[in-house]
Amino acid sequence: MLRQISAGQTSFRLNRPFRISRGTKTAADVVTVEITQGGVIGRGEGVPYARYDETLDSALQEIERARIAIEAGVDRRGLLDLMPAGAGRNAVDCALWDLEAKLAGKSVSELVGWPEPAPVATAMTVGIDTPANMAAAALVLHNVPLLKVKVDDDDPLAALRAVREVAPTPRLIVDPNESWSMQGLADRQAALAGLKVDLLEQPLPAGEDAELEGFAPLVPLAADESGHVWDDIPQIARRYQVINIKLDKTGGLTTAFEVSTAAQQAGLQLMVGCMVSSSLSIAPALVLAQRCAFIDLDGPTWLAADRPHGVKEVEGVMTPAAQGFWGSP
Repeated sequence: MLRQISAGQTSFRLNRPFRISRGTKTAADVVTVEITQGGVIGRGEGVPYARYDETLDSALQEIERARIAIEAGVDRRGLLDLMPAGAGRNAVDCALWDLEAKLAGKSVSELVGWPEPAPVATAMTVGIDTPANMAAAALVLHNVPLLKVKVDDDDPLAALRAVREVAPTPRLIVDPNESWSMQGLADRQAALAGLKVDLLEQPLPAGEDAELEGFAPLVPLAADESGHVWDDIPQIARRYQVINIKLDKTGGLTTAFEVSTAAQQAGLQLMVGCMVSSSLSIAPALVLAQRCAFIDLDGPTWLAADRPHGVKEVEGVMTPAAQGFWGSP
């Protein structure tokens, strides 16, 4: 079994700035991996995240260190011992899934016995701005099934009220990206419930959320930065009601499947999320999305130009990529 792996950097210009509490992006910089075997190519993508001290260079170095073993035929289970959870391993793991599916002549869903990806309602994101500008952005999206609103600790309720005024019907996820305090969270409970918020994602900094144990929120809380792999599940289940699974955090679809099973066994609802990325990141996540209560996979909608034949989004509903794009022969 002779394999070859290539890994490099790909940059996608955004069609508008993407702003969260930690900063603003104008481009999506990703790691693209291709693994070739017997003339068949498996592809994967990872998005290094500075929040976890990842860079494009660090992810590519991790892949290079694992090159000999990957080209010698290491499987996805062996990869877990070779590489740490993160964007580099995600790109390789997803490329191995794609390669395996194409060599077997089956889809990834067939290989694991899950439903084939179907169109799903994905959260459409409104980034941080002035309340007036956020309302203008939300007005364009007022008919989508699910909105996600990014906020910080600077009068977030004003922004949410402005959004709700123009978009009263979509389900609503609010994401402070770790910017709130426990006092702020407690003080805003009634207002959040009154605004019909369906989910509050990672309000407190990861590592500073112990006070959530015993807290009874009026709006369900989702762990994002507080949860990565299955070892995190028991603690998350004591503090949150939902876990946001991102392949770049788990280090691939292989671990994401295991995290999802452990989370459900612990009584947590599932959410699948993404970074700002291309369709090559989203196609694997759509497999997982079939079991999730909340889906946030609008990353490619922020790109000025996506990879050809990728996923399509129309009015907040995402349709899987074309046959053969990823995970199918």
